[in-house]
Amino acid sequence: MRYLMGIDNGGTFSKAAIFDEYGKQYSVASVPSVTFAPKPGYTERDMDELWKVNAEAIRTAIAKSGIDANEIVGVSFSGHGKGLYLVDAEGKPAYRGIPSTDARAWAYIQQWHTDGTDKKVYEKTFQDILIMQPVALLAWLRDHEPQALERTKYIFAVKDYIRYKLTGEAYAEYTDFSGGNLVNLTTKTYDPELLALFGLEMCMDKLPPLRYSADICGYITEEAARETGLPVGIPCAAGMFDVNACGIASGLSSPKELCMIAGTWSINEFISPKPITNGTVALNSMFCIPGYFLVEESSPTSAGNMQWFIDNLMAEEKVRAKAEGTSVYALTNEWVASIEPQDSNVIFLPFLNGSNEHPLAKGTFVGLTAYHSKKHMLRAVYEGIVFSHVTHVKKLLANRERPETIRLSGGAANSDVWVQIFADALQIPIEVMADKEIGCLGACIAAGIAAGVYPGYEEAIAQTVQVTKTIYPRPEYREIYEKKYATYRAVISGLNDAWQNFEN
Repeated sequence: MRYLMGIDNGGTFSKAAIFDEYGKQYSVASVPSVTFAPKPGYTERDMDELWKVNAEAIRTAIAKSGIDANEIVGVSFSGHGKGLYLVDAEGKPAYRGIPSTDARAWAYIQQWHTDGTDKKVYEKTFQDILIMQPVALLAWLRDHEPQALERTKYIFAVKDYIRYKLTGEAYAEYTDFSGGNLVNLTTKTYDPELLALFGLEMCMDKLPPLRYSADICGYITEEAARETGLPVGIPCAAGMFDVNACGIASGLSSPKELCMIAGTWSINEFISPKPITNGTVALNSMFCIPGYFLVEESSPTSAGNMQWFIDNLMAEEKVRAKAEGTSVYALTNEWVASIEPQDSNVIFLPFLNGSNEHPLAKGTFVGLTAYHSKKHMLRAVYEGIVFSHVTHVKKLLANRERPETIRLSGGAANSDVWVQIFADALQIPIEVMADKEIGCLGACIAAGIAAGVYPGYEEAIAQTVQVTKTIYPRPEYREIYEKKYATYRAVISGLNDAWQNFEN
């Protein structure tokens, strides 16, 4: 039997998982990756600490798996897109790591929309400029922390930094960099004219060589082996943006499929042999399967909002659930199921970590009265997160046929109550993927191709990907959710002029 390791760095945790070549998960280790907010709208990480967290996750996954580490034949990576991780000439952090929930660069987005830069950029990248993309953060550093930019030798995405720590070799990878306005999607290369539009000409020589997801980008070094327990010399594939990894691990291999990921981010995606260039979708990027483009609508508006609600408004319930040997998530599902959608008119805007509507929009409850309880608020959270996904999916469906099903993964997929809301609001059957660490599984698929375990992505998907259930929409709920979604849109529209008063 051959084994593969996938390493996934998301917005909250660093994970390492071991799978066999048939997709069976043998172990997973999840270690919190600490972030801190030095100012409102800022999110940062200690990069040295992030590496230690990853090394711990790798060691723990090996120990828990019960296998001989020498049987691991390949390693690869998945990670949150956007954000920024800079390394100096000595291989040390040139600045603090910036995850994808950072909003410090909002003024640059407004400037580039006002002066027409966005339209010129779109001609080269076919995507909007987003507040957390590397180009926006690099522009902020250029103006506010120029010494950090001067120290920088390599510009990385988070997974590239972890791969660099394991191999000592510096590479960028297409799915991440093409989704960050750093790659000309027509030429599939770095473009000096593109960087000049952002005023970032000085960054051209800091961009590492580009590689495809399943390309080998180095081997485990002796130093990394001592810190992680991985054997020296294991090949490391480039890996991919976690949206690609979750898509691949959900069976996304042809244009007929559509996938949603409901985790920290609301990810909604399909693939196409050509990018969508009519301006109706926010993001086109290169997919991990060469020859395809990922058409994506996404925002940090998904299940992370529910976790905030639990942490801040259900502290007592969490303690009680633990004492009773149950899960607070079982209680949240029970609460939401106890209220029919037509019996609660509370609206929640799931913008605690960012928005897909306005760069300064904030999380908001609207419609609360003395009658309402935490149960009503929680149903509004479930529904608001679904409605944010619906907004994205509607944009995608304007450019393609309606799919027969949508495949859902992420935290929300573990709740049948929540999945039913997705199905009812979209009126499309929802297929739930097997409960695995799918970001790590997607990374393992790339590792397996690099190591010669699989001939290609389609063969790997056929061997490793499983659908566990399908939840069907209830037609009698169509009109109810259409009305609630219309109210959700009306609340957003009504607040758009107010957000500038909430800059901090």
